Amino acid sequence: MNTSDYPLSEVPKTERRGLLSTSVVLLGFTFFTATMWAGGTLGKSFSFGELMLAILVGNLLLGAYASALAYIACKSGLNSVLMGRFCFGEIGSKLSDFVLGFTQIGWYAWGTATIAIVLVKTTGISASLEMPLMIFFGFAFCITAMVGYRGLDWLSRFAVPAMMLFILVSMYTGMVDIGGLSGLMAQTPSDTMSFAAAITVVIGTFVSGGTQATNWSRFASSPKIAVIATMAAFFVGNGLMVLTGALGSLIYQQADIVDVMLAQGFVVLAVLMLFLNIWTTQDNTIYNFAVAGCNLLRTDKRKLVTVAGAAIGTVLAIGGMYNMLIPFLILLGTFIPPIGGVIMADFWLRHKGSYPKLADVSLPNFNWMGLAAYAAGSAAAYFSPVLPPVVGVLAAAVCYGVLLKLPQAQAQLDPAEG
Repeated sequence: MNTSDYPLSEVPKTERRGLLSTSVVLLGFTFFTATMWAGGTLGKSFSFGELMLAILVGNLLLGAYASALAYIACKSGLNSVLMGRFCFGEIGSKLSDFVLGFTQIGWYAWGTATIAIVLVKTTGISASLEMPLMIFFGFAFCITAMVGYRGLDWLSRFAVPAMMLFILVSMYTGMVDIGGLSGLMAQTPSDTMSFAAAITVVIGTFVSGGTQATNWSRFASSPKIAVIATMAAFFVGNGLMVLTGALGSLIYQQADIVDVMLAQGFVVLAVLMLFLNIWTTQDNTIYNFAVAGCNLLRTDKRKLVTVAGAAIGTVLAIGGMYNMLIPFLILLGTFIPPIGGVIMADFWLRHKGSYPKLADVSLPNFNWMGLAAYAAGSAAAYFSPVLPPVVGVLAAAVCYGVLLKLPQAQAQLDPAEG
């Protein structure tokens, strides 16, 4: 397989992958500690029945959003940042490159800090080693991303089944400790949170990842495989992570599966879970940054951009990114989804379900309709009292559709496209 992974062009049909490969890479991406922390917040705020409904609705919406983008990615062979050239323009797409790249660096910094801090706490080694560990893991975790899709695939094929087994063992033990389903139903919330806020938190955990999961779903051999694999990752996988964090919070007052497993006495499994959980998301995250960075800089030197991103993420980790998770999730849930809304509207309404080849078109520097629709979607999400991520996607898509109807819209379309 080509190790450049086509950062500036469509993935050719000869490089497409099957359901197993696509699924394990995407599942490895969504198996992430931060999602469990978000689930822990929900676990303290709702009864068990309300909790399950919030997890179901939130992850169904997240899965549907990511799957719609996955369908487009597989049909076109493009990822979200390359799609951004059509709906935002050659220069305008740098906005989405920056927004998506920045969020992935934020996640990378959080994961790098997390493994160092938890490892120090778990093993009892000197706290003075936190910073050296952050530096070490900050660069170590990008190795599989430097290899490319093939490296992510290798790691995920081993890590995903192992993590699934560890989680099931831990959840079974937790259910025994709490007294089964009746014990869970008897738990009462200690905090308060609105249902809409809960949905926003669930979607916010991985809406940035869902927007950029096109980096792998575009490698799927058919749109059906792309949609199934993406729904498995973002509805089932992400939902399992939220549920695991919520149950851990209810039973042990610990949202992180590592802390829960330590409380259960599974020390070796806890350390293995920590490494696999963080690594399978970190390499995907920095891969996402590298793809966005390649489009931003118009370079195919993906490995170099990967290392540069790891360095930036490591600096942010040392600077305290660990303590900024919840504000970061709210930020993601507001400003990322409208990008996907514009992409979907552009693909189906303007291009009628089929992009031209990037090499065959001369795109305008700015697609002002797309940029205006993104701004409108972001504003709608920011000021919305209910479900900001959903409102942002719908507002951006509707705004773009309305702008396409204006007489000036046809004048802006490039003759080679329109």
